[in-house]
Amino acid sequence: MLRTLSIRNFAIIDRLELEFGAGFNVLTGETGAGKSIIMDALSLILGGRAGAEMVRTGAERALLDAVFDISHSPELQAFARESGFDVEDDLLFLSREVQSGGKSSCRVMGRPATVAQLRAISEWLVDLHGQHEHQSLLTTSRHIDMLDEWGGKTIQSLRADIAQTYHQLQTLRREKSQLEQDARERAHLLDLYQFQSKEIQDANLRVGEDEELQAEHRRVANAQRLAEVAGLCVEALGGGNEDRGVLEGLSATLRALEEAAELDKALLPSLEAVRNAGYELREVERDLSRYQDSVEFQPERLAVLEERIDLIRTLQRKYGDNIEEVLAYANQIVVKLEGLSHSEERGAALESEILLTAQKLTKQCEELTRLRTKSGERFVKTTLAELVDLGMEKAQFSVQLERCEPTSKGADKVEFLIATNPGEPLRPLVKIASGGEISRVMLAIKSALARQEALPTMVFDEIDVGVGGRTASVLADKMVNLSQTTQILCITHLAQIASCGQRHFYIEKQSEETSTRVTVVPLTPEERVLEIARMIGGTNLTDTVLQHAREMLGVA
Repeated sequence: MLRTLSIRNFAIIDRLELEFGAGFNVLTGETGAGKSIIMDALSLILGGRAGAEMVRTGAERALLDAVFDISHSPELQAFARESGFDVEDDLLFLSREVQSGGKSSCRVMGRPATVAQLRAISEWLVDLHGQHEHQSLLTTSRHIDMLDEWGGKTIQSLRADIAQTYHQLQTLRREKSQLEQDARERAHLLDLYQFQSKEIQDANLRVGEDEELQAEHRRVANAQRLAEVAGLCVEALGGGNEDRGVLEGLSATLRALEEAAELDKALLPSLEAVRNAGYELREVERDLSRYQDSVEFQPERLAVLEERIDLIRTLQRKYGDNIEEVLAYANQIVVKLEGLSHSEERGAALESEILLTAQKLTKQCEELTRLRTKSGERFVKTTLAELVDLGMEKAQFSVQLERCEPTSKGADKVEFLIATNPGEPLRPLVKIASGGEISRVMLAIKSALARQEALPTMVFDEIDVGVGGRTASVLADKMVNLSQTTQILCITHLAQIASCGQRHFYIEKQSEETSTRVTVVPLTPEERVLEIARMIGGTNLTDTVLQHAREMLGVA
C-alpha cells in the first residue's frame, strides 16, 4: 500500500506531500489542474523514463520519494532482501532524483539502485492504469500468469511441477552437451589428469610434513653452529682451565650464603633460590653436553631434505598453497577421471534420462494446456460479464492459446484478444488505443482476477472517459468492491465515482505573475459536498445541486 508520496520541483509542482489511506482514494479537480502530473511523478518513481523537462523551471533537480507499507507482502520483502535491500518495520522507501541536465538516480531503502532494480520491485507494488507505461495487462508475457492465477491451485501446482521437470531436463542436456565436446579435448584432459594424479600420488604427501621438513632442515643445515653454541654454553657454565665458570661462582655464592644465613635467617630465601639455581644450571650443563655430542653435520641427509622440500614446493605451485589443498585437488582429479573414463557409459545413460524426462514434460504440458483451455473459457465468460457491467456490452473478448516449445511455464503462448466495437475483428489487447477503454478492460479483468490473486495498489487515470449514467454507477461499484482487498487511487471527473471515495483529494493549479504551481489538499466532509456539487453542476452551485451532492455522499 502506498502510504506517502513526496514531490519536489517536478514539472509545475514545487512541493507536495500526499498521505494516502487504505481502500478507495480519489483525486479530483478542474480540467488542466495538473492531475496527470501527479500520475507522471508516480510513474517516474516506479522506474519510468526520466527527462530534463521534468525538472521545474529554475530548479537544479526534481526529487521524488514514496513510502510503501508491505507488511502483507512477505514475498516482496524476501525479493527486496535478495536484491540487497533490507526492509525496516515493513516499510519500503523508494526515491528518484532527476537533475536539470536530464541525469537521474534511484534509491531503494536509502541505498543506490539501478532503474532495472526499481522496476523489478515496482512490479510487486503498483498497477498503474491509464495512459502510462505501468500497465501490466498490456505486457503480453504477463497474460499467461494472469490466466494461471485465475486457474487456481490445480494449475499453479502443475505449473510448478513443469518448472521442476523443465529445469531437470535442461540440466541433463547441459551435461550431455559437455560430454559431447571434441574427443581430442577429452583425450587431452584424460592424459593431463592422469599425469597430475600420478605426480601427486607418487609424492606420498602427508599433512604437516612440510613444516616438519623445514624444522629438520634448519637443524641439519646449521649443525656446526649449533654444536659451537652448545660448547660455548657448557664452557661458560663449567669454566675453562683459566676462566671461572658460572657454576663455580654460584658454588662460592652458595657457601657464603650458607654461612651468612646462620647469622641472619632473613637470608634463607636467597640461599634457597641460589641452591635451586645451582641444581637447574648443572642439569642444563649436562643437557647441553649431551646435545653437543649428538649434533652431527650430515650432508647426505641435508641433500635428501632439500630434494623433498623442493618436490613439495613444486606441487604446491601447481596444485595448491599447502599440502591440504594439493591433496584436495588430487581428490577432485579422481572424480574428473571417473567422469572422463566413463563418458560413453554416462552418455548412454543420459540419452535414456533425457528421453524419459522429455516425455514426462510433454505429458505435463499437454495436461496443463487442457486445464488452461477450460480455465480460459470460464475466464472469458466472467470477463465479458464484467465488461457488460462497465458499459462495453458490445465488446468481444477471447483468450488465445498457441502451442510452442516447452518452457518452465508449459508449452503455450497465451494472449488476450479483444474487439471493443461491433464488426471489428479480435485483436491483441496490447493494441487498444483508447485510454478509457484500456482502463475499463483492465478493471474488468482485475475484477475477475480479484478472487484469485492478491492485488497490489491499483491506480486508475482517466478511467471514466466516455462514461456516464448507469455505467458510471456500475464503474463506481466495481472500484468500491476492489478497494475491499486492495488500495485504489483514482483520478476521476465523475461525481458517482468521487462520492464513493474514502479519502478525497482536491487538485488545483494556481497561476501567479511569474510562476504556476499545483496544490493538493485532502477535503473535509463539507468541502467534499462543494466539490461533488461542482462536478455535478459546474460553477452553478444551486441548493438543488448541493442537496444532490449530499445525497450522493450519503448513499455512498
